[in-house]
Amino acid sequence: MKEWTKNQLHRLRIATILNSDKRNQYIIKHQIFREIGENFFFQPRFIPSDPKLIKFHNNVIVTSNVTFVTHDIFHLGLNVLKKGNFFYQAGCIEVMDNVFIGCNSTILSNIKIGPNVIIAAGSVVTKDIPPNTVVAGVPAKIIGTFDEYIEKRKKHNQFYTTDDLWKKFDQEKNNEILS
Repeated sequence: MKEWTKNQLHRLRIATILNSDKRNQYIIKHQIFREIGENFFFQPRFIPSDPKLIKFHNNVIVTSNVTFVTHDIFHLGLNVLKKGNFFYQAGCIEVMDNVFIGCNSTILSNIKIGPNVIIAAGSVVTKDIPPNTVVAGVPAKIIGTFDEYIEKRKKHNQFYTTDDLWKKFDQEKNNEILS
């Protein structure tokens, strides 16, 4: 079976696995990406068309609806203009150790994400991210350090029940409205 066909069948199968743990196991078992380190979790149901252009190192968490853009196909539009012969553009993405990628983020091609990085939900990563940073926004910009985030989490590190969360929410929102 041709590699392209096999890849497309894997992509289709992954999209149909509803349980994220089972989907993750399938991705690891079938070596969908170029490289996958230890303690890897991939929640999206859709993988890029060129998954072999992506490397994940250890302790990487990719949350729901994250998009990895490994190519652009604008050569099709440029070639219609008859101003030259343009080719398909593709690039690699490498995600180092201890990285969390928040939901609905987009990672463009030719990007290296350093170790100890948090990418906030909805971010668009357009350039390399240095180690030990927290980034957010469109385009993603540094908003803090990984170590600062850990210290902040330590201060608020307790378990809440659903009722506790609603009580806390109501108190905070009522205080905001009264202010």
